[in-house]
Amino acid sequence: MAYTEYDVSRDRRAAEEMVELTGQMGVPVIVVDGQPVIGFDPARLQTLLAGAGGNKPLRFGLKVADAGRVARRQGETPVLGALVGAVSPGSLGAQAGMKPGDIITELNTAHIGNAADLEHALAGLKPGSIVTIMFLRDNQARKSEIVI
Repeated sequence: MAYTEYDVSRDRRAAEEMVELTGQMGVPVIVVDGQPVIGFDPARLQTLLAGAGGNKPLRFGLKVADAGRVARRQGETPVLGALVGAVSPGSLGAQAGMKPGDIITELNTAHIGNAADLEHALAGLKPGSIVTIMFLRDNQARKSEIVI
C-alpha cells in the first residue's frame, strides 16, 4: 500500500495540517482514508486498512462485455459501451434497474466505450456516492441513479 511520510518537526505546513486534522500535536499520526490515528494503535490501523477498499473495485453485480465486439460478432453495427449479460439479484446493478441487453454508455459523466472503461469508472466510486448511469435499452437512451 502506498503512503507518504512527513517529518512534522521539519515541515511546518505538514505540522499545521496535522494540528488542523487532529486538534493535537501528538505523533505519530497515521491517516487512512481520511481517518486519523494518533499514536501507534495496531488494532485500529488493521481495522482501517482492512476497510480501506481503495484497492478493490466496487462490485455492481453485473457481467459485462464490450458491446462493440459482441455487435461485430453478430454482424450488427458496433455500438460503444459495456453490454450487460447478466445481473445478480439484489446487487447494486439490479437496484439501479439494469437488465441483460442494456448497454452502459456513461457512468457519472465518464464515457464508457467498453467493459474495461466501466471497471475503471467503478473503481473510483466510494460508498455513499450518487451514481448516474446512462444506458441504451432497445435502442432508446435511458438514465438511472442510485446511491451506493
